Amino acid sequence: MKRNIIFLLVCLSLLAGCKDLMVPEIENNRNLNSGNYPANDAALPFGILLNGYNRIPTNSWSFNDVATDDAVTNDQSNGFLKMANGQWTANNNPLSQWTNAYAAIQYLNIILRDVDTVHWVSDPVVSKLFAMRIKGEAAGLRALFYYHLLQAHAGMSESGAVLGVPIITEVQGSNTDFNKPRATFEACMKQIYSDLSTADQLLPLDYENIVNAALIPAKYGAVSLEQYNRAFGAAFRGFLTGRIAKAIRSKAALLAASPAFSTGNTTTWADAADYAGEVLSLKGGVSALASNGLTWYANAAEIAGLADGANPTEILWRNNYGDNRDLEQANYPPGLFGNGRINPTQNLVDAFPMANGMPIGSAGSGYDATNPYTGRDPRLRMFILVNGGTAGPNNTVINTAADGGTNDGLNIVGTSTRTGYYLRKLLRQDVNLNPNSTNNQRHYKPHIRYTEIFLNYAEAANEAWGPLGAGKYGISAYDVIKAIRKRAGVGTTNGDAYLEEAKGNKDQMRDLIRNERRIELCFEGFRFWDLRRWKVNLGETARGVSIKNNVPAVMNVETRQFQPFMAYGPIPYGEILKFGALEQNKGWR
Repeated sequence: MKRNIIFLLVCLSLLAGCKDLMVPEIENNRNLNSGNYPANDAALPFGILLNGYNRIPTNSWSFNDVATDDAVTNDQSNGFLKMANGQWTANNNPLSQWTNAYAAIQYLNIILRDVDTVHWVSDPVVSKLFAMRIKGEAAGLRALFYYHLLQAHAGMSESGAVLGVPIITEVQGSNTDFNKPRATFEACMKQIYSDLSTADQLLPLDYENIVNAALIPAKYGAVSLEQYNRAFGAAFRGFLTGRIAKAIRSKAALLAASPAFSTGNTTTWADAADYAGEVLSLKGGVSALASNGLTWYANAAEIAGLADGANPTEILWRNNYGDNRDLEQANYPPGLFGNGRINPTQNLVDAFPMANGMPIGSAGSGYDATNPYTGRDPRLRMFILVNGGTAGPNNTVINTAADGGTNDGLNIVGTSTRTGYYLRKLLRQDVNLNPNSTNNQRHYKPHIRYTEIFLNYAEAANEAWGPLGAGKYGISAYDVIKAIRKRAGVGTTNGDAYLEEAKGNKDQMRDLIRNERRIELCFEGFRFWDLRRWKVNLGETARGVSIKNNVPAVMNVETRQFQPFMAYGPIPYGEILKFGALEQNKGWR
């Protein structure tokens, strides 16, 4: 015992004499509040910018669809399932962006404060170009995070005002007053537009190497070809550009013009259409809709040939690609060694029209309820694995019937489908999960697809000018929807009679556009946000199909427990407790 005490005292003495082993000296800590960086070290400030990129929310792969009428999940621990079943509260919010977005904004505010003081490279001209670029990127990213904050947390106050979130454009330090009230939705939109304007002014349309100095934009002054390409060349593909800033503006304006947020803000449907139209005109208009855009996630040769940062025709902005099999492991049916997590609903299946373009409930559509998957929109079997459909590297036939005799059938084991359907979209069918011959394939996640922008335009243009109004970019909602349906192989045998009927009725065209958006963007994280911004019913019961003796019977699978006030998400409960100036959205506690 005595020996142990002596040993302990010796250790404490040694540690006391070597305090630098335990506590770093001040000069080893970089104080981000100081704004002072080593003269030849741009890595730290660039790392601060990258923190913003790393926090970008990715709609795809979140699968918040399971909180909507499009899907359920067999994973009973899923946060979105619990949310849909009545456990969505201000302190239990799987959709919250508060912590992530404000952390990103703090880092972006630091770089915006310090960008002009950093010695980016030795060439002073190129260093100035780098400063312009990084300032533009940071401003554009800040706008993107405010968009996500509005989408998740903007809402109606008790007095009926549409509120946004606190606007923070300065670096917050130890002496900052954090008790800030929420700005109006309109003020937040003005901040977003201002930041995106800054980004657009400072950034090139795209990062590409220029071969002719005459093509250098005048805003960068008298710089050489080498200097321009060093700051704005192809090496920076994947970072935020002027084109991306324009697309973010389209997304934000569509949110602002929508019924849930249009009261008290000045963004109109015409504005939203024009912002999307500018992006589409730069792309080449309706004729530039990517012919293979439906299968962007599975175009094997195209994906394999992607250079770093380069985009396929369908993609406006994406993250880095990686080789893995995570999606397939989660969502292949159990017969293909998957966990069958995301189960599309009968509700979504019914949204797919017939191949002739007619809704399945329309007279003369040709729909046969006893043979429900025949003669349908080709996108149905492309996106959803139905009974008798094929999947996996060997095109295995999957039997989802309740009496099918395999684990792929309805509710057989914990990884079986709960609806009679499995996810097919987003999955690479050339992934093999067989333990004896597993393989990975390349995947990437899009931040923005051009099809989204086309659909943004169609929705806004129809609301602003009706189905045939072309606006200043000469594109109508009808033009866009016709191109999208033609690409899908819908209505090609009868001149798409249903679309031709809808073009004479704004309300009918609205329903058609919303349905096309539902189909084209399914499982990419849009449905929940769309239902809320449209202020339509969140509580539709999720349905499935039980097939016995080859006879399909529609059944209820999961009721939704959403209240009307949940058209708007809550401010985090912890923030309300800490800061008295914050007002909660109406209905939340």
